[in-house]
Amino acid sequence: MDSRLDRKKRKKKRGRKIVSVLLLMIICLLGYSAFQFYNGYQMADGEQNMKEYKFNGVKDENGKVNVLLLGVDSRGEEKSRTDTMMLAQVDPKTNETKLVSLMRDIYVEIPGYQNYKLNTAFYLGGPELLRKTIKQNFDIDIQYYMMVDFKGFEQSVDILAPEGIEMDVEKAMSENIGVSLEPGVQKLNGKELLGYARFRHDAEGDFGRVERQQKVISALKEEVLTIDGVAKLPKLAGSIQPYMQTNMSKLDQISLMKDVLLSNKDEIDKLTIPVEGSYSFARYDGVGSVIELDFEENIQAMKDFLAGKSSKEATEQ
Repeated sequence: MDSRLDRKKRKKKRGRKIVSVLLLMIICLLGYSAFQFYNGYQMADGEQNMKEYKFNGVKDENGKVNVLLLGVDSRGEEKSRTDTMMLAQVDPKTNETKLVSLMRDIYVEIPGYQNYKLNTAFYLGGPELLRKTIKQNFDIDIQYYMMVDFKGFEQSVDILAPEGIEMDVEKAMSENIGVSLEPGVQKLNGKELLGYARFRHDAEGDFGRVERQQKVISALKEEVLTIDGVAKLPKLAGSIQPYMQTNMSKLDQISLMKDVLLSNKDEIDKLTIPVEGSYSFARYDGVGSVIELDFEENIQAMKDFLAGKSSKEATEQ
């Protein structure tokens, strides 16, 4: 008959075995993730040395995380404009994510310069001047920026979905996007999806482009949340590194990604600035066609949207 001491020894031994197995599984998982990250990094098509920028980010007073998302087509140029300007806000307490798209042709005051289009602020002074411009015109603080070259976007899409991302292309598109797209539901590879998101040569102009960019982000999030997509995350992270510039630490990036993916909503809440009925078009010498805003209305709409308040401007998308 076993003594009480013998039973305790066997129980302790089994506990050690379980801990050893768990540790081995964690080590294997970390090793697999590191290998996939390195593999993705090695897949980057050539070296992409993105310029480093100063960014004096300011924390949100309510504890939320505000990130300026920028998509650029540098083509090796010293200066470039950004086609995509979005403010992503993540609430770490609820994992709720909100996305505000800012039209690039908004006519704004740029600190230290005369009035220009919003995306000219990036051209003149990079993410930091754009941050100051957004603060001055829209009264919102931004803590981080994340800038991705379009080449990295194409490559990441192809890794995530080798057979393409399903999109409903609403019309024929080809002008100035490097691809030719026909109407209808179809799967788009990285280059095609980028072209779809960048197309603006129709009656909708930038308004249509911003709407498509938001659709693309929703489709990519849905793809990432599949079992196959989650397994590819380390490889994706590695592949995008040479094409991405940010002031976020790796730990901050992982934490932010976790919050976005764990959001209790299938769809990301989205808002476009300017909101409907709050703008007009104008033209100025040396600047071209611009969008003039009722800033008071748009600032209030953005604040209501980010605060989760119900308003016509914040919900009509």
